[in-house]
Amino acid sequence: MSITTVDGPRPAPAARRQLPPWVIGTIGFVGMLVVWQIAALTVFSSSTVPTPTSIVTTWYHDGWSLYWDNIRTTLNEAAKGWVWGNAIAIVLAVLFVQVPFLERGLMKFAVAFYCLPVVAIGPVLAVLYAGETPKVTLAALSVFFATLISMLVGLKSADATSLDLVHAYGGGSITKLRKVRLQASLPMLFSGLRVAWPAAVLGAIIGEYIGATKGLGVFMVASETNLNVPRTWGIAVVIAGLSGIGYGLTVLAEYLLVPWARRSRR
Repeated sequence: MSITTVDGPRPAPAARRQLPPWVIGTIGFVGMLVVWQIAALTVFSSSTVPTPTSIVTTWYHDGWSLYWDNIRTTLNEAAKGWVWGNAIAIVLAVLFVQVPFLERGLMKFAVAFYCLPVVAIGPVLAVLYAGETPKVTLAALSVFFATLISMLVGLKSADATSLDLVHAYGGGSITKLRKVRLQASLPMLFSGLRVAWPAAVLGAIIGEYIGATKGLGVFMVASETNLNVPRTWGIAVVIAGLSGIGYGLTVLAEYLLVPWARRSRR
């Protein structure tokens, strides 16, 4: 394409080159670490906000074995809660669409469970159940409502013309669900799953605060009690890293399994 001027045609200016998102994210992450390092050395006291370098040094001196057993415990609880919470939410969303009168009754119970504070449910679960059950249940409750709403909205957002076409060819509600609704729900479902894993990790850790013998929540409380500030912050960074990895894997799964959703956002 050229631009016509008094002196004749002139080439159109070249399009601006934009940095890839991962480069922008890396620059932002490194910038955050630099600001954190400077602020911890100049603004805050080392007894409250350690520097990133001191956290890394603490990791090195503690050794991986000190963290791994607690990480494995929390991951196991969060993963089980993630699976159960999402599975129940997806099944209920399908039932609500297929049998509408169930939504009017059961959705009230779902909202009621969502409104209950997790820290209030935890002690009750700790009294009723032993072992990892309270932690898994809290993790499942933490992810249930967001996935339920996302899946329900996705199922209801199916294209009306496609549903009418299936109906015209004699397809019933099951065929509409299988051919149209489930595929239409995937983008919204993944939007809910993005936040489901961090929520599951948070629910498992809250459960460990209430009562557990090991896990990242127990490890953090013990470090805080011993006034080991760098280790406490280091555990928090590990928890954030685990949540971020789960979020990233969900985005990757969406990128590979639901490519049309990515194109529709452009």
